[in-house]
Amino acid sequence: MSLLDKLDAVAAARKALLPEGIEVFGTPIEEVYSSTEARIGDHRILFLGTNNYLGLTFAQECRDAAQEAIHSEGTGTTGSRMANGSYSGHRALEREFAEFYQCRSCIVFTTGYQANLATISGLAGPGDIVLIDGDSHASIYDGCRLSGAEIIRFRHNDPADMEKRLRRLGERSRSTLIIAEGIYSMLGDRAPLADIVKVKDAYNSTLLLDEAHSLGVLGETGQGLVEETGLLDRVDFITGTFSKSLGGIGGYCVSNHPQLDQLRYVSRPYIFTASPTPATIASTRAALRLLREGVELRRQLWKNVHQLYSQLKELGYRLGPEPSPVIATILETPQQALALWKGLLEHGIYVNLVLPPATPEGNSLVRCSVSAVHTSEQMNHVGKTFARLRETVFQ
Repeated sequence: MSLLDKLDAVAAARKALLPEGIEVFGTPIEEVYSSTEARIGDHRILFLGTNNYLGLTFAQECRDAAQEAIHSEGTGTTGSRMANGSYSGHRALEREFAEFYQCRSCIVFTTGYQANLATISGLAGPGDIVLIDGDSHASIYDGCRLSGAEIIRFRHNDPADMEKRLRRLGERSRSTLIIAEGIYSMLGDRAPLADIVKVKDAYNSTLLLDEAHSLGVLGETGQGLVEETGLLDRVDFITGTFSKSLGGIGGYCVSNHPQLDQLRYVSRPYIFTASPTPATIASTRAALRLLREGVELRRQLWKNVHQLYSQLKELGYRLGPEPSPVIATILETPQQALALWKGLLEHGIYVNLVLPPATPEGNSLVRCSVSAVHTSEQMNHVGKTFARLRETVFQ
């Protein structure tokens, strides 16, 4: 097989799944009208496939801050954080994130993906162990591979299985980095953080928690699962992203360990990636202030979550194990999932289609992302459309 033949095989597999040539992955959004509405082709659609949990992409404070930064500092830094790409805004955002988490320090990265890539590969190396949940995000897997450490998986959300694997490591558990997520992006379930922390402490390991999908969603001030469980001071490193609840792009890592600052000098993804643009940093700083004050936004978000989750459960759809802003409908076959995805789009609702091997246990998913700024009328429309499509999908 030549270098390019494997890509022809990918094209053939996509054609077999999508015989009508439907552009499922990377559907072009022609116009965006608000945090919840846009246009695809000639059709106005409702966004239910973005991670815009607090609806801040159109917040006036964020847009004004971004515009002001463009006018005063230009469109980009054209350099890495280690060269010429650390502006005063980057450092200010790091101070604000550290203060938000009551942590000693913070590093800001260009993307959330890079935050995991840089943090994991900087903390762990050859001779170390990385013990990860089997359903971990791709950025976690890739960070582990880049680190050169030995990778061991434990069963999803199973602290007993995690403990068994640590016990087998003996003294090597002290050089083990455990990684879990606040809310998992595929099925929307939380990590059993209290049990994970208990096991971590017993074996003197180090814990990294990725709060990408739980920042702004969980906790009184939106810190995430660490705040909801009261375990902020028991987690060693917290990573997250700006591209969900903060409505931008970028990532961060916070910690009370003084060694965090040394990651700037050993993490290749940090050293060699251009820094976030001034507009991105400015809008994120504004969004972080709104997130901290967003008690009402979180209340409305969870009202929408429970409304849709209850509707779909009553209709008999198989869902993720608990309500969260990620509501996944689990289908038995890719064909069923495609039929549901297509039917929703035809009724003006855009969601995510997720197929194996990117899904847990080989299931096919239609994944909805609920926002605080979805209206009750929009949620009712979604529920009624799922009801209308149920017989079509399962016939």
